[in-house]
Amino acid sequence: MKRVLRFLLRGFLGLLALLALLAGLFAYFLYTPEPELPQLSGQLTKGTIEVAGVKRSYRTYVPKDLPKGAPLVLVMHGSGESPGQIRVGTGYSFERLADQHGFALVYPKAYASDWNDCSRIGDKELNGVRGDDVGFLAALVDKTVAELALDPTRVFAAGVSNGGSMAMRLALEQPSRYKAVAAVVANVPAPENFQCQPAAQKATSVMIMNGTEDPLVPYAGGEINLLGLFYKGGPIISSRASAQYFADWARLSGAPLTSEKTVAEGVRVEQNRWSQAGKPEVELVSIHGGGHGLPQPYSKRPRLLGPSPMEPNGPAMIWAFFARQTK
Repeated sequence: MKRVLRFLLRGFLGLLALLALLAGLFAYFLYTPEPELPQLSGQLTKGTIEVAGVKRSYRTYVPKDLPKGAPLVLVMHGSGESPGQIRVGTGYSFERLADQHGFALVYPKAYASDWNDCSRIGDKELNGVRGDDVGFLAALVDKTVAELALDPTRVFAAGVSNGGSMAMRLALEQPSRYKAVAAVVANVPAPENFQCQPAAQKATSVMIMNGTEDPLVPYAGGEINLLGLFYKGGPIISSRASAQYFADWARLSGAPLTSEKTVAEGVRVEQNRWSQAGKPEVELVSIHGGGHGLPQPYSKRPRLLGPSPMEPNGPAMIWAFFARQTK
């Protein structure tokens, strides 16, 4: 009997040790503390809209005393996430900027786990139905602009990861609706994985902001996956080729203007900008030493997603790019 008890005790202690190890690995690779909620002037509200017979949800942040004719910024979450998660994951950066610069902010929710972006591959269906995310976002923009009396010529869209891929689709297929878009940790799908239908006669301004050490969306192109096991999103071209794709689409000729600077922790920020008078602008921001996430000074990203630099302030760079397109 004592031998059986000793055997059971060893097994129990071994199980405890295994659980402790797993908890430690989780804490090291996945856990990140939530950023402190800043003091904000406005209100965050939940809303719904029906598009093509489907009820869709979103959240809206409106700064206090927002004037009529203000801009609108859409911020789209990553795969499997929600509006609440993109708020926290970006350290509430866009709400801070909305208060500072005076624009309305909308966080839409994808229909399925993934946005129905330009990639043919992904978890884009719910109960066998593929959502019309382009139509949903268009209807949401029209509704928000009308309700808040915003400027329809200053509508912008930004997204992180799969949300960044969706921002690329909006740029390509509805350039008249969005003055500029910003795609973070996202690249253009490879030709065999490409399903978008780019507009032929008009382009819009596009910023791409990617980390060179992204373990999920490879900066140099290839297959989207994490450790070869999790989330397979199909083949993509490189970040530089993606930026050149948009420059060619906007008929921007010549080499880009290049600048570099080193920020904290030895991270190097390289900016390549294609710009010609009277045409949209394309900019590639390469975060040398950055992983899969939007760099910002308010919160770290999980270690599993690569290096998590606190500089540069990616959301502030995105807003500066947006604001520049209206001047």
